[in-house]
Amino acid sequence: MNKPLLIVITGRPASGKTTLAHIVSKEIKCPVISRDELKEGYINTTVLSHHQSNTSVDLYIYDTFFQTIDLLISKRISIIIEAAFQHKLWQPKLLEFIDKSDVRIIICKTNTELTKTRFNERLSNNPDRRTFHGDEQGEKLIDIYEPVNIEASTLYVDTTDDYNPGIEKIINFIKEKKD
Repeated sequence: MNKPLLIVITGRPASGKTTLAHIVSKEIKCPVISRDELKEGYINTTVLSHHQSNTSVDLYIYDTFFQTIDLLISKRISIIIEAAFQHKLWQPKLLEFIDKSDVRIIICKTNTELTKTRFNERLSNNPDRRTFHGDEQGEKLIDIYEPVNIEASTLYVDTTDDYNPGIEKIINFIKEKKD
């Protein structure tokens, strides 16, 4: 019996992971579960801003994110999950899915300066973003980002100028069968 795919798309803030996750979703016909999008939905429901919430909200979203993943994987639904997975924080939870799913990790990368430029452009082009994410720590998070590192098939994608490797190769990586 085939295991569901669990495609983990990660990278520094503003590295292009959300955009890539939605492109891949359209290509392979799988839903995207985005940690940031879950938080946005929660903030919309509670009518609080990021600044009015506390760390318990982040923990609540973290737990909800992984409960959602667990539910879908247990129902044999292949999914794409997207977040700035930091190794220390996310590795224990991701390891829970190694035996339940066929995990593929895609790490979006580009140079730090370009990432910071994209991050600042995103803030200036979307002032409402602060309502949902705060982002005051953004540049610090870019500097300290440590990608998740678990025993799973992993592909690094350079997002400096388009995608390298290209979308077709990314899709082939996702669809290749494990030995």
